[in-house]
Amino acid sequence: MAFWKQLLLSVVAIVLCLLGWLWFVPGATALLARAGVPHSVIAMIGPSSETPQSASGKGQGQGGGRNGNAAPSVVVQNVKLGLVNDRLSAIGTGDAIQSVTVMPQVAGTLLEINIKSGDKVAKGQVIARLENEEQRIARDQAQVALKSATEKSQLYTNLKSSVSRIEAFDAEIALETAKLALASAELELKRRDIVAPIDGIAGIVTVNPGDNVTTSTAIATVDDRSELLVDFWVPERFAPIIKVGQPVNATAVARPGNLYDGSVEAVDNRIDEASRTLRVRARIGNDNDDLRAGMAFTVTMTFEGERYPAVDPLSVQWDSEGSFVWRILEGKAERVPVRIVQRNPDALLVEAALAEGDRVVTEGVQRVRAGRAVQIMGDNAEAPQPANGEKPVASR
Repeated sequence: MAFWKQLLLSVVAIVLCLLGWLWFVPGATALLARAGVPHSVIAMIGPSSETPQSASGKGQGQGGGRNGNAAPSVVVQNVKLGLVNDRLSAIGTGDAIQSVTVMPQVAGTLLEINIKSGDKVAKGQVIARLENEEQRIARDQAQVALKSATEKSQLYTNLKSSVSRIEAFDAEIALETAKLALASAELELKRRDIVAPIDGIAGIVTVNPGDNVTTSTAIATVDDRSELLVDFWVPERFAPIIKVGQPVNATAVARPGNLYDGSVEAVDNRIDEASRTLRVRARIGNDNDDLRAGMAFTVTMTFEGERYPAVDPLSVQWDSEGSFVWRILEGKAERVPVRIVQRNPDALLVEAALAEGDRVVTEGVQRVRAGRAVQIMGDNAEAPQPANGEKPVASR
């Protein structure tokens, strides 16, 4: 690129930067005037045709004062109170109130399966059975042995004078042993029946009759989903205010139109160091049985919250001492230090010595000085008085 083109582009860029500075930086025209730039040039390129001299002339015409002593015009906004930490929203995962994976107590071959996926089962119901012919034979043998031992014991009891005490004692021992053998045989036979440990709904059955199973083989999963437990994680600042029994509202991500009420079931006793969050468990109802374990939920909770002054983001200024706002008291500006607590889209919640209704400067803050008087734009105090009994005209 030729040198004269580069020079021309540089000049154009400088002019554009100067114009942007004049339009967007408050007090730029006054700075140029103090630097000796003619007022006619400033009026031609600046955002306003009013120059410091004309402003001074206006000030003199009104009150006879100089421009440096004129009260700057500002826009104010009343301080409101805002709530923080009054609402919590978190994502959680649901689980059945009880969930059991049913497995055999002994190894063997499946003889029959009495349920299918989705069936309601009751506690103690036989859902599957292993081959048990050998165990039934062992039970029958134990019953025969018990019958023999019982008759022998009764015979020795009737013939106390004809038998020795040792023989009668041995008969009693044999009777007790036969009873224990029968109980053991019946227990082994009972273990061949696979029963549901809880009331609930059966999941998918993953085995078939004839399969050889062991004590680690899952026959089916039974879920009691009359209620669901939802585990979610909350920021650590909510740890002191979440209590067991507090109400919660949950919405399934898959069913956004339905709201489910519940309460806090349990609160963990420690903060997770990696995420700085606290684990909370809520219990929600499932009366219509339209929820399933593993669903994602949006959990919301409401609290009393903490109230802080809410100010316009434009009112907060910074300097070497920190952030502050200008409060107007009796027509004069007062500097009030603030600490930002929470940023919202339309306001900042701050910790400061501000009360609801205090007036804070939002526009014209660059011209405000501590202890100096200001002119509030739109203040009705400057409205003209009506004449000839006419109704007053509201000032903007």
